[in-house]
Amino acid sequence: MIKMLHSGWAYITLIILIYAVVNAFIGLTSKKEFKDKDLRVSLFTLIVAHLQLIIGLIGYFVSAQFAYLMDHGMGATMKDPEIRLFIVEHPLMMILAITVLTVGFSKHKKQTTDTGKFKTIALYYGIALLFVLSRIPWAIWLGL
Repeated sequence: MIKMLHSGWAYITLIILIYAVVNAFIGLTSKKEFKDKDLRVSLFTLIVAHLQLIIGLIGYFVSAQFAYLMDHGMGATMKDPEIRLFIVEHPLMMILAITVLTVGFSKHKKQTTDTGKFKTIALYYGIALLFVLSRIPWAIWLGL
């Protein structure tokens, strides 16, 4: 159940994150005014990502891969590429991505110009998006 929730919410999180990055780049390149809508997009993205993290952490500790880690240790876990992805690589990159999102949102609030706000969101949310895309288990998502 938690795995399905985490997987389904991941689609929502990814779509909203992509939308936030595109919105920030459009605002930056077209020299738009940073309006309440732009703030809400950034904030909503942050909230959705944090919910995904909470769901993921719960799923992490009840997963078969975590049970494998507990039974066989870190050495065996690191030797198996699929288990390593779910136990080390995916969680680490997602935590880093959400940290970058959080820092970016905090830093954008300190910007005094619209361009500065859009630039900060575009940069930090863009980096977070790259982190997320780098460690999505694509084979499972695409059914390969």
